[in-house]
Amino acid sequence: MSTWLITGCSSGLGRNLAQAVLKNGDNAVVTARDLSTVQEIVASYPDTAIALQLDVTDHMQVAQVVQQAENRFGRIDVLINNAGHGYRAAVEEADEAEVDELFATNFFGPIALIKAVLPGMRARHDGVIVNISSIAARTTAPGSGYYSATKCALEGLSRGLQKEVSPHGIRVIIVEPGAFRTDFAGRSLLQSRTALTDYAETAGQRRKENDHTHGNQIGDPAKGAQLIIKAVEASAPPSLLLLGSDAVQVVSGALDADRAQVEAWKNESITTDFPA
Repeated sequence: MSTWLITGCSSGLGRNLAQAVLKNGDNAVVTARDLSTVQEIVASYPDTAIALQLDVTDHMQVAQVVQQAENRFGRIDVLINNAGHGYRAAVEEADEAEVDELFATNFFGPIALIKAVLPGMRARHDGVIVNISSIAARTTAPGSGYYSATKCALEGLSRGLQKEVSPHGIRVIIVEPGAFRTDFAGRSLLQSRTALTDYAETAGQRRKENDHTHGNQIGDPAKGAQLIIKAVEASAPPSLLLLGSDAVQVVSGALDADRAQVEAWKNESITTDFPA
């Protein structure tokens, strides 16, 4: 029996993952900023579930939650950094305080949790850290520059972390979901108060009032949760896991486009070396 600490369980992928982990017979530390949103999940599993309030931007609370989880279950085997939110704004439109809060939630929050669970994982020479990123880290739509930046930062950190902790028996998985049919766009997607008319045909088209994709996403969060569990339990977990056929298509296209740019300028790129 493993113990999972999952952030952002009030809805969407986090909620489905918490439910699936508990149904699978494992322990789950189910966290959310509003405890009332997750009480229903833990009520049916009094012996294997605990609900804890967690705002990932509060690093003192992060430390307390990890300590409470270890006190209750003895260890944390799997950390799922799922909590986060979106942000829509052209680069010029964004409010600095809103961008600071976005990074505090999507990037520095996961770092605080990683640093809090690593001592126990290193001592046991075992553990899995799953960082939920996005296909936005591969290809950035207009208006999503700041959100994509948080996910690019999280992925860069994760790739370095993979190399640092693998000798200690700890695995790190980056998950890049496509579009999932959750209430992300309804409750977890913020946007700038400023909307400049010069960006009406680019970033403006993706402002919440103009975006009609909500409710029509192709991804099933319950199936996404099951695949994450399968990856965590695999004897050779992937370092990168895509969720959804749209994710496979988008990421493959982005990699092909990058490769084409490398090839197109390869002969120029190599001219910047010192003479042999």
